[in-house]
Amino acid sequence: MPSSGRVVFSRLDEVVFGRPAAEAVSELVSRHGAQRVFLMASGTLDRETDEVEKLRRALGNKCVGTFARMPAHSPRSAVIAAAEQARETRTDLIVTLGGGSITDGAKAVQLCLANDIRTPEAMDQIRAGTDFKPPTVRQISVPTTLSAGEFTYISGVTDERTKVKELFRHPGLIPMAVVLDPEVTRHTPMWLFLSTGIRALDHCVEGICSLEGNAYGDASALHGLSLLARGLPRVKADPTDQQARLDCQTGAWLSTGPLAAGTPMGASHGIGYVLGAVFDIPHGHTSCIMLPSVMRWNRSANAEKQAMVAAAMGHPGKEAADVLDAFIRGLEMPRSLSEVKIGRESFDRIAKQAMGTPWVPRNPRPIPTPAEVKEILELAA
Repeated sequence: MPSSGRVVFSRLDEVVFGRPAAEAVSELVSRHGAQRVFLMASGTLDRETDEVEKLRRALGNKCVGTFARMPAHSPRSAVIAAAEQARETRTDLIVTLGGGSITDGAKAVQLCLANDIRTPEAMDQIRAGTDFKPPTVRQISVPTTLSAGEFTYISGVTDERTKVKELFRHPGLIPMAVVLDPEVTRHTPMWLFLSTGIRALDHCVEGICSLEGNAYGDASALHGLSLLARGLPRVKADPTDQQARLDCQTGAWLSTGPLAAGTPMGASHGIGYVLGAVFDIPHGHTSCIMLPSVMRWNRSANAEKQAMVAAAMGHPGKEAADVLDAFIRGLEMPRSLSEVKIGRESFDRIAKQAMGTPWVPRNPRPIPTPAEVKEILELAA
């Protein structure tokens, strides 16, 4: 019996790449017919660069407000604050400029606007299931990092009450357009650009190594992995290399192919959710720390697929976990839990909470209990 599956193409209309963001966004807004554009942007970019002002100038009197106060991991309270401002200004389109937390925050704002959600607690209503109104205010995303959330219809939002990162999903949440401008990423701190690049690489690797993958997702992820493996060291060596930055952005885009094709992620993503929400570890760093250890632990279940990873990264015949370890160390990223001050006294909590994430139960080597998660944590200690 041949394998079967389903690839669902998203409501993302277009990706514009290699053009100045302000120019591209202005064209997209005009084509969409929007008149009241709400800008959600990185606070650092707003305070320390002219990138946000360039967007405001390009939008002119269509820009009805700016929200630049979204913390890392998109806490509910900040989502509600942004939604209130967007509601007051009668927003008909959201434009985001920044990293994954801003992108995800804006996706959640779409749901809050559509369902008249006005408090953090009321977000439980749209978290509980699918009995809610679909978003009507769309989003254009200009990413400044490589975590690639702009290419999915999933929004990760942290509930401050429980310190759990929750996933809000709806097909309409995906931005209608993404603008990949390597120039705006030059303001991104190098550690953040490189570590979110490893996050995108993690999407590729866990997609390729899943036992539930398919040819469409594999093709996208393998080329994305190759672009990231070549591009990230080039950016580190020469931060002015715009083509290398665009290669990394393209690799991050392609990294979401497996998710689009219905391929689940694995334990690196699952454990990473907990490290981010509970310990405030940046998204990229969670992948830097966990991915090689997860690969090492999984090898007995997917050695042939891991060989594909090593080959795509330019090291055919080598152990993928070793290749990834050396690659991440070469970018001077953290490689252990101890480097981010997480000790064994936290392993029980991490392991138990990781079991409740969407991805740990779909890991290619089965993880039936928290004990197996602790084995992986020991490898990453």
